[in-house]
Amino acid sequence: TRLDRIESLMSTWDSTTELSRFNRSPSTSPTPLSPETIVVLAIAAEIGERSGGALDVTVGPLVAAWGFGPEGTDEPTRPSQAILDSLSPRTGLDRIRVDVPGGTATKLDPGVVVDLSAVAKGYALDVGAEGVLRMGATDFALEVGGEARGQGFRPDGSPWRVAVEAPTPRARTVFRVLELRDAAIATSGDYRNFFEIEGVRYGHILDPRSENPVQWQGYSVSVLHPEAARADAWATALSVLGPEKGLGLAESLGLTALFVVRVEDGRYEARHTSDLADRIEP
Repeated sequence: TRLDRIESLMSTWDSTTELSRFNRSPSTSPTPLSPETIVVLAIAAEIGERSGGALDVTVGPLVAAWGFGPEGTDEPTRPSQAILDSLSPRTGLDRIRVDVPGGTATKLDPGVVVDLSAVAKGYALDVGAEGVLRMGATDFALEVGGEARGQGFRPDGSPWRVAVEAPTPRARTVFRVLELRDAAIATSGDYRNFFEIEGVRYGHILDPRSENPVQWQGYSVSVLHPEAARADAWATALSVLGPEKGLGLAESLGLTALFVVRVEDGRYEARHTSDLADRIEP
């Protein structure tokens, strides 16, 4: 029931959701939204600021232009620079204002289209876990769309474990196994959802600052956090920032992150924040 509610509020693939109605509206006046949607918008705004704009939920027009949204086609094409330039007034952290106490969101341009896919799935996992906790469970694991949360312990008393894949496009292999100790994990990477044109790969993770897919290829970012929504959002933001800047920011902010990076000889190596060392199984 909880997951259904979040989907009915924030999915961009269903034209009847609250978010879809907000996106279609040309109004630039404050719009009342559900408490759940306001919370997700506030989390996204906070992490957008702290990441220097690497996370930006106003990327909806860019997602559509690159063919990764509900309007996508079987034959995606690279949008022209003129098309991307025309979308600039509709995108940016300053294009939407969220009033948490008032429960409203305001578009600063009528063409703003919000995409919450970088946060909403994690938030759904959080509210699902909250429901299980209210039922009295203390030891459980939940998974929503590839993101997981482990609470308490397994029946044998050992920690919950989750496998992180190597970021290979056409194979599924375990790269590392991590322990989940009252934490959630979210992973972001370009190795599942992408298209190629003339040998160039264009992944679904867009850099809002350049309006293009991120330039790196062949790595992923996993973030562990007590809140799945923040793990989800930070995994996307750190993916945009890349292994060097992203890892440095994660360390400075006290985030727990694992970068799986492809090195020159085609192997993958682990780069992670210092606090993750005791959660990685050898």
